[in-house]
Amino acid sequence: MKINPINLKAINSYKPQLRPVKQTDQATSFADKIEISSAAKEMQVTADYNTERAVRVQQLKADIQSGEYKVNARQVAEDMLKYYRF
Repeated sequence: MKINPINLKAINSYKPQLRPVKQTDQATSFADKIEISSAAKEMQVTADYNTERAVRVQQLKADIQSGEYKVNARQVAEDMLKYYRF
């Protein structure tokens, strides 16, 4: 006659207990991904700004050469004061 201990089958001091391992999703592909950072997005906006600025500079050059460009002395003086006060 064999006597088996009750409720002690789950514990075996000679064999380490196995812990459940998280299964990784094998269905995902290893394709390349591109993520654009916020700094890169700002640089794209800056690139648009640079083209607008280039157009503005060309317009100012044309106005100066034709003699139509007028300087607002009051605005220049105010901007200089702002610059040197701060």
